[in-house]
Amino acid sequence: MNQNRTLLPSFLTAKVASTAAPAQPAVVAAAPQEPIKLYSADFYKYCGIGGAMSCGLTHFAIVPLDLVKCRLQVNPGVYKGMFDGFRQIVAKEGAAALMSGWAPTLIGYSLQGANKFGFYEFFKKFYADLLGEEAAVQNRTLVYLAGSATAEVIADAFLCPFEAVKVRIQTQPAFGTTLRTVLPRLYAQEGAQGLFKGLVPLWLRQIPYTMVKFACFERTVELIYSLLPKEKHEYGKGAQLSVTFASGYIAGVFCAIVSHPADTVVSKLNQTKTDGGTGAAIAKILSDLGFAKIWTGLGIRVLMIGTLTGLQWFIYDSFKAFVGLPTSGGPQKKPAQK
Repeated sequence: MNQNRTLLPSFLTAKVASTAAPAQPAVVAAAPQEPIKLYSADFYKYCGIGGAMSCGLTHFAIVPLDLVKCRLQVNPGVYKGMFDGFRQIVAKEGAAALMSGWAPTLIGYSLQGANKFGFYEFFKKFYADLLGEEAAVQNRTLVYLAGSATAEVIADAFLCPFEAVKVRIQTQPAFGTTLRTVLPRLYAQEGAQGLFKGLVPLWLRQIPYTMVKFACFERTVELIYSLLPKEKHEYGKGAQLSVTFASGYIAGVFCAIVSHPADTVVSKLNQTKTDGGTGAAIAKILSDLGFAKIWTGLGIRVLMIGTLTGLQWFIYDSFKAFVGLPTSGGPQKKPAQK
């Protein structure tokens, strides 16, 4: 193992390649012809695009799992488990019902992902600059936690109304089955409060989730590269993306456990109209469910979020590599002394 390795996070040491990436087929946005300057407007723009792709596409892909999870949470006892949930839904509503809520999921999580990843990169740099280079390195976990928490506060404001619509579609098909019917109906009946009543529990779910997601990912990437015989930059993009996926999956398992109780509350809260304010509604949900039932659906959520988080980081870093940016996290060579 290289004993001269210095664990410096990428927000302090990453350098963009001096030449543009080889031309490749564009999927969402064409790769730029000139190298992207780190922390420039273009840098944050492409991070936002990568984040939108990573969150929007992955959440869209697991809509069937999310549907069953929500049904288990809001109607405990109706389904015996995940597989029974799939079986009953297909038998009673048809296979197409498994994609219920796909539109608000795709739009909501794309908006959330763009703001989550874009603002994370921004606030990670912002807090590191406030601390200064040496202090930022020594306290980099705190930088990751603070940057991700701040970004998530913003990102959830974009997600919340679409999450409310998604849960209503998935748990109350009689209310409506499409975004274009449920959104105006929900707003007409409950106003903005109906669309944003889940914001506080969403923050309670997503902020701890995202803090674990980013900090655990960053430190896991560091650990993996510290155990490998070569520096990160000596490995090809394929190997780096493998490390990205593995680190993301590990982070996702911890994310699911930390955020699951709040996820159950969000599902229950968005199921029906609430009276007496959000705080009273949350207290009643917790009282009605009790400690055991608040963890209903944890197994399926660990599977879902572990895979989801690994794929999100993989898609995000793949897009960054495509446009010529370095992959996320990990130790890199200490800059040469002048």
